[in-house]
Amino acid sequence: MSDPRDSQRTSQTRRALAEEIGAIVGERHVLASDDAPAAAWETHQPFQGDLWISPGSTDEVASVLALCNDRRRPVVPMGGLTNLVQACATSETEIGLSLARMNRIEEVDPIAQTMTVQAGVTLREAQEAAAEAGLYFPVDIGARDNCMLGGNVSTNAGGTKVIRYGMIRESVLGLEAVLADGTVVSSMNRFIKNNSGFDLKHLFIGTEGTLGVITRIVFRLSVEPASHNVALLAVESYADVVRVLDAVRTSLGGNLCGFEVMWNEFYCMATRPEGPQAAPLSREFPFYAIVEAMGSDAERDTTAFTEAMSALTENDLVVDGVVAKSGAEREAIWAIRHEVEWLVSDALNFDVSLRVADVGRYVDDIDGRIKAAYPQAFVAAFGHLGDNNIHISVLPNAQDADEGVKSHIYEALRPYGGAISAEHGIGIEKRRWLDISRTPQEVALMASLKRSLDPNNVLNPGKVVDVREH
Repeated sequence: MSDPRDSQRTSQTRRALAEEIGAIVGERHVLASDDAPAAAWETHQPFQGDLWISPGSTDEVASVLALCNDRRRPVVPMGGLTNLVQACATSETEIGLSLARMNRIEEVDPIAQTMTVQAGVTLREAQEAAAEAGLYFPVDIGARDNCMLGGNVSTNAGGTKVIRYGMIRESVLGLEAVLADGTVVSSMNRFIKNNSGFDLKHLFIGTEGTLGVITRIVFRLSVEPASHNVALLAVESYADVVRVLDAVRTSLGGNLCGFEVMWNEFYCMATRPEGPQAAPLSREFPFYAIVEAMGSDAERDTTAFTEAMSALTENDLVVDGVVAKSGAEREAIWAIRHEVEWLVSDALNFDVSLRVADVGRYVDDIDGRIKAAYPQAFVAAFGHLGDNNIHISVLPNAQDADEGVKSHIYEALRPYGGAISAEHGIGIEKRRWLDISRTPQEVALMASLKRSLDPNNVLNPGKVVDVREH
């Protein structure tokens, strides 16, 4: 039988900690679990922690982390909570550290083509601020309205323009982060070239808040493109999809910035009659591809794009297609690909990387495996084929199917040497499968870095790699 005095002591300790944190960030920025704001996306990680706190500056983050480290209280950094791998999942003993109040764009430098921001700025806000300065923020993902830049950097976000601009890592010049003990590491480099010792920003990019909390970032911007062309194509076979990719790489060159593929199941669900997206092409084709190009000469680039699309038809690589004639038509095409709310809330979602040549066989393989085990399952494949990344979403329609589906998805990667995560990260969701993509030596080094920078295991514990297992 539990001792009521234990509960009383726990409650007193919690109140004392809340008061100490409130003295740092302000009492109104310390919330009980039940009062924490709801996430905009249904990502299966509702806040279940002890306290939700919202610091307003790097100094406040540092003071909070120093206090929590001293009290051995685990802290989970919170951005826009659009992550799909439970990288922000909390337990009842953990404290949620929201960066939402740190939402200031500090500077846009049109000469250096850089932007300095706090971690709580949303991707959409950064894109709009860059556009106002005649520049271009080169990262774009479907969660742009809700995701925050600190979270984007901590997960090394990818998105739809990786072919041309790379993952978000390539856009980060410098950053500031706070270690578990409250030490502020300010590496706010603003130069493209700076080989002055270790480039410490890479300790925090893609490490999901396990080594430090990102508070400020310097981004490298690009010139606003003068041309923007998008086409939706229907293709009869995966082999022809690969040929189309090869053809547009050659014909569009450096202007090619996006190449997406959607299997029929995804396209039909995204353009279902009762849904919000219209179907510009018949829903009967096996594959659909989106080709996107941006360049510096509107007239010349548009002519080249139109000719490239026509050549695909003339060479029998596509069976139907539509080229966007306006910004509204471009957005309508992309809206089909970004129609994922039905997946986020209901499906098991995966993002993997393989060689382009292997993707077709892999999708056929896992489709067969899953439907053999769960005959009523719905499997939809889509994603950024131009940069090796395919998303798989599964509605298993069976109880207790989660682990079985995951096993089929990940184990099928082994023969191809595939990666279990292309852009979503590891979090808790994929941790047990990390050995498929990383050697024992790599995982051991990850654990060693974690122990070195966070010896008390208070920063996002249990995410990516569990030091208790190594």
